[in-house]
Amino acid sequence: MEEQTLKKLESKAKEIRTNIVEMIGQAKSGHPGGSLSAVEIVTYLYFEAMTIDPTRPDWSERDRFILSKGHAAPVLYATLAQRGYFALEELNSLRQLGSKLQGHPDMKKVKGVDMSTGSLGTGFSTCIGMALADRLDGKNRYVYTLLGDGELEEGQVWEAAMAAAHYGLDHLIAFVDHNRLQIDGDIAKVMSPEPIDEKFAAFGWQVLVIDGHDFQAIDDAVQIAQQTSGKPTVIIANTIKGKGVSFMENQAGWHGNAPNAEQVALAKSELA
Repeated sequence: MEEQTLKKLESKAKEIRTNIVEMIGQAKSGHPGGSLSAVEIVTYLYFEAMTIDPTRPDWSERDRFILSKGHAAPVLYATLAQRGYFALEELNSLRQLGSKLQGHPDMKKVKGVDMSTGSLGTGFSTCIGMALADRLDGKNRYVYTLLGDGELEEGQVWEAAMAAAHYGLDHLIAFVDHNRLQIDGDIAKVMSPEPIDEKFAAFGWQVLVIDGHDFQAIDDAVQIAQQTSGKPTVIIANTIKGKGVSFMENQAGWHGNAPNAEQVALAKSELA
């Protein structure tokens, strides 16, 4: 990856993190921890990897991104706004009555949202249908998705994983945001999905394990996935819950709590 591209992505990620903290603080509700941990992944997809056109959000030839862990909507909203799908000012309406930007993404209301998600596991399943339909239609589009590691506790995830491998959906690229924490605490203590890499491999997927905050590592993994034929790829991204805000990092309590005004100001000072 060229140095100029890397600097652009790093700068954009910082802006997106700031947007996340601001909008959740304004709303006094939301999920900062898992939104902040996924920033580099979503930033890379929308600003580097995906074939998209914000002026034509319904363009039939676009790549698609499904936020299977739909409660992390702030990272998607901030990225879409930064990419030009709607005005940045709209982010301040998060979770407000009548707002398009509800707690989970709504494809009927928000430009750029390819699937309404929230019930864990269903977004991932939708990706199977999208990727299979593209193959039947002779399309060369990619379908990207992001799952949470806690989401892997859902049985539906593994049914979808089995189907994707069965059909050899090599234009399906899944990321797992492996921050190791869910709302009730450590995933290993709640209902461990480990070993995640071995399980996906057993289901017939190509498995890549990376640092989910390293743009070069993300780029390298996506390049490998795109050059792979005959099987889907899962990129297990080791991340830090609450990444970028010191008092939120690796704290399960910030899974679904909003920062107050003082905490927003402190977080913004760290992100500046």
